[in-house]
Amino acid sequence: MRLSEYREIYKLLNFPEDIKIVAAEKGLDEELLTVIFTQKTVRETTKRFYLVKRNADKLLRSWKDGKSILSIARKWHFSPVLTGLIIFQANGFSKKQYWNLVKNPELINDRRTMKEIMEVVRSDIVYSPWATEVQYKRGEWGENRLRSWLDSQGITYKTERDLRGEFPKTPDCLLEKPIQVNGWKINWIESKATFGDTVEVRKNIRRQLSAYTDLFGEGLVVYWFGYIDGIECPDGIAIADSSLLSCNCEKSSGILPRNEASI
Repeated sequence: MRLSEYREIYKLLNFPEDIKIVAAEKGLDEELLTVIFTQKTVRETTKRFYLVKRNADKLLRSWKDGKSILSIARKWHFSPVLTGLIIFQANGFSKKQYWNLVKNPELINDRRTMKEIMEVVRSDIVYSPWATEVQYKRGEWGENRLRSWLDSQGITYKTERDLRGEFPKTPDCLLEKPIQVNGWKINWIESKATFGDTVEVRKNIRRQLSAYTDLFGEGLVVYWFGYIDGIECPDGIAIADSSLLSCNCEKSSGILPRNEASI
């Protein structure tokens, strides 16, 4: 995706209902837009958390004055579920008590509170329990796609589970023998069910991918929902999207130079 197009989409995605609107206007897949919205929301929430937390008493007063948790969340441009957490903690609840209510709203005796908790859970497509489960399953979906492709190519590998405890960090698939994909030598592959914008790629490089190259040599990261055209990765890391599935690979016999590439 072109950077200019991505920036326009990113700017338009501010609330969950924007996903369907942008999908219709731009002819884009709703799942892709949900992924981008999720990444944006997590970043904005991280930036704003302590600002909102510092105003917990103000949020609590607004709620006691009759404002709904969801409307307060909208006003503060913050996660509905986490807005509820801040309000309830300011009202004397522990974090554990609040999350128990979120997971079991039918246990709440107060009718207004039950209604509002159910409302924020339904509305929060990033931080609610059901949304967290969706994100987990999306990650599993990506890993399954990768393993199915490797199996179809007759490529043997070890998974993160197979390697647990052997190395400080392990990729999703460590190949038993290097392969070549589009001329690139690949020793490992990491699956990401996210969109590879600059922030996401840099975060993944810092937290995982650089360590993989140090431990295992050249490798590949797959962003199943695409990435920014021309995005740069350090030497030894190639980047791909779902078009990887149409590539044929072969076992590598030589050592290729470690420089940037994309598929």
